Amino acid sequence: MSRLARLARTADWTGWLGAAIVVVMIGAALLAPLVAPYDPVAISIEHRLSAPGAAHWLGTDQAGRDVLSRIIHGARASLAVGIGAVIIGALLGVSAGLFAAYKGGLGDQITMRIVDGVASIPLLVWAIAIVGVLGVGPVTIGSLQFPNEVKIVTLVGCLFSPVFARVTYAVARRIVGADYVKARYLQGASHWRIALGEVLPNCLSPIIVQATLLVAIGIVIEASISFVGLGVQPPQPSWGTMLSDARNAL
Repeated sequence: MSRLARLARTADWTGWLGAAIVVVMIGAALLAPLVAPYDPVAISIEHRLSAPGAAHWLGTDQAGRDVLSRIIHGARASLAVGIGAVIIGALLGVSAGLFAAYKGGLGDQITMRIVDGVASIPLLVWAIAIVGVLGVGPVTIGSLQFPNEVKIVTLVGCLFSPVFARVTYAVARRIVGADYVKARYLQGASHWRIALGEVLPNCLSPIIVQATLLVAIGIVIEASISFVGLGVQPPQPSWGTMLSDARNAL
C-alpha cells in the first residue's frame, strides 16, 4: 500500500472518530437530565473537593458539586450559544451578502464596507465589550423579558453575520454574472426566484463549511465571557464559569 493510501485511510479513521466524539457530546448535552449522575447545582459541603472515584468519576468542586454532571449540563449552554448564534448569523449574513451581490454599485460598496469594518475587530473583543456595556441581567422589551443566555446568543449571532456576509458575497458575486443566471433573467424569472433558486444553492457549500467552524468559535466565545463573569450566571453550569471557579479555588 502506498504512503498516500495509508494517509487517506488514517484520515478517514480519525475523521470518523472525531465525528463519533462530537455525536456523543451532543447526545449527552441533549439528554443531560437523564445522563448526568447528579444534580449539577446540588451543594454537598461534606464532599467538597473530593478526588475522582466510584461515586464521583471526575471528583467534586469547592462546593461539593459533581464535576461530571456540571460538564454535561454545561455543554448545553455552550452548544446552544454556538448553534443558535450560527443560525442567527447565517440568516442575517447570507441575506446581506446576497443583497450586496445583487445590488452592486453604491449599495454594494456601502454594505460591504460596513461588514469589513465590523469584521476588522476580533469577535471576542466585540462580545466582551458589548456584554460588559449591556450587563448580565435579563433584557426587557415591552412586556417580554429575555434571560441573559438569549441576549448572548443574539449578540454572538450578530457578530457572526459579517463572516457569512463576506463568504456569501464573494461566491454570489461570481454566480450573478454567470450565463445561466442571465438566461433566467431572459426567461422572466423574478429577482427573488433567481436569488433563492439559482444563486443561494450554489453558495451553500462554503456557507456550511464556515458554519461548522463558527460553531466551535461560538463555544469558545461563550466560555470566555462566562469565565470573566459576563455569560451564564451561577448557579447554572457553564464550561467558562467552571474554569473560573476552579481558578479561584486554587
